[in-house]
Amino acid sequence: MGNMTKIAALVPMRHHSQRVPGKNYRPLAGKPLYQHIIETLLAVPEITTIMVDTDSAPVMDGLRADFPQVKLIRRPENLRAPEIPMNEILAYDTAQVEADFYLQTHSTNPLLKAETISAAVQKFLAAYPAFDSMFSVTRIQTRLWDSLTRAINHNPAILLQTQDLPPVFDENSCFYLFTRQNLLAKRNRMGERPLMYEISRFEAVDIDEEFDFQIADLMMRARQGETKS
Repeated sequence: MGNMTKIAALVPMRHHSQRVPGKNYRPLAGKPLYQHIIETLLAVPEITTIMVDTDSAPVMDGLRADFPQVKLIRRPENLRAPEIPMNEILAYDTAQVEADFYLQTHSTNPLLKAETISAAVQKFLAAYPAFDSMFSVTRIQTRLWDSLTRAINHNPAILLQTQDLPPVFDENSCFYLFTRQNLLAKRNRMGERPLMYEISRFEAVDIDEEFDFQIADLMMRARQGETKS
């Protein structure tokens, strides 16, 4: 791919959150949660446009005041219900800005680093079209079992050290890279030949519950302290 490749970053942010009320605009390590991912995306040189899809007045007001370069997409009423699949929202959003590829991430991944996203994009562009999409994963090397007490990734009769187990990978939802064409054809962010990109557990922290918010806050403050020292 050439230097003129257009990559639009897309961050959906719902106003209401059932398990962590107001999480998208709640302060984390001194600033609203959504600001962390916006600042991260602005530091990724490969990204040409940043879009935020939201129905949240606090998020929209904050973005207009602090990040006027971000394109706001007001989520239509028919796409606001909690049961609406994310892929339907993405189909609407990708029609608002033309790009070669779309990188979707979340405000709930505040520890994701700009250099990680940049390296992932570069790896994908170098591999395209052998791979037609990308998603982030976290390596797991622990003994896993299913609900019927069957070993998934190990032989209980052979007690290997966990670091020697065959790894499995968690789709951590930190980011997805895809084309609009594949999204519309499959109603899925993953194409026929997706590429996994492994990131650390530290960066993959996702805020889904109150406990996660507290952990992310502590980890971000620790990172900020390291940066200042």
